[in-house]
Amino acid sequence: MLKLSLDALEIIDAIDRRGSFAGAGKELFRVPSTISYTVNKLEEDLGVQLFERNGPKVALTAAGRELLKEGRHLLKAASDLECRVRRVSSGWETEFVIGVDSLLSPIGLNEDIAEFYACADQTRLRITQESLSGTWEALIDRRVDLLVGAAGEGPSGGGYTALPLGQVPFVFTVAPSHPLAKLSRVLTKDDLHAHRAISVADSARRLPVRTVGLLFGQDVLTVPDMRTKFQFQVAGTGFGFLPEPWARHGIEAGLLVEKKVEEGKPAETFYLAWRTGEEGEALKWWIDRMQKKPALQRLLNVSVDT
Repeated sequence: MLKLSLDALEIIDAIDRRGSFAGAGKELFRVPSTISYTVNKLEEDLGVQLFERNGPKVALTAAGRELLKEGRHLLKAASDLECRVRRVSSGWETEFVIGVDSLLSPIGLNEDIAEFYACADQTRLRITQESLSGTWEALIDRRVDLLVGAAGEGPSGGGYTALPLGQVPFVFTVAPSHPLAKLSRVLTKDDLHAHRAISVADSARRLPVRTVGLLFGQDVLTVPDMRTKFQFQVAGTGFGFLPEPWARHGIEAGLLVEKKVEEGKPAETFYLAWRTGEEGEALKWWIDRMQKKPALQRLLNVSVDT
């Protein structure tokens, strides 16, 4: 059986901060004899001296300092647990996970996160990123609780509710040094087939993966996210369609040029989605927030570092 209790740790912490048994007793509303008994009993059970006694004043020994150093972490964890349990009883989730497509920048949710913490400071918030079908798979597999900016329509089979947040147009771009940049006409499939495309990998593990804007048999460099795709296109390694805000950033900076292509890429719809039938307070807060203040433009309008 454990010889150390949270009650004993709380007493040792109070003694250290107040400098005496009497001071700890006043803080904890306990008589000094109870404080002394608890400390003496703990020292006896552990077989170590925790305090050096010098009259009414006491100081921690090396063993006592080590015990309290780790013990304060336990006290904080216990306090956090109590808060989370109280939150659960009132309907708040202990942890809430938001999934965002890798095309988007989660920092765009910063204002929303600050306001969420103001009313749900004991709900742990976590943000994850997936790509294409992988975002939807994370929701279905219960790895995330809410999708804010899931690309394209979700898989068949239901089990979730989805609301469109808006559309993102795409622009075909290449680096000024790329051979395709020198062609003044509309680019054909044959033009594109002769060069390497840069594509973002679908992070789905189980659902069928999506490929976007690729030709059959084409040489492709597959990268993990849109930021990496942007960087490789700026470097002239290959070509591809970029979300209009990313493309505009590169074009205005002279890092990319826009080219007209024979077969363009349609605008992509992004969705807010959650599993049907779930009713946690954090989920309700975020759904309401995203409907009142849609986040898609904020998630897009973040400068792209090269």
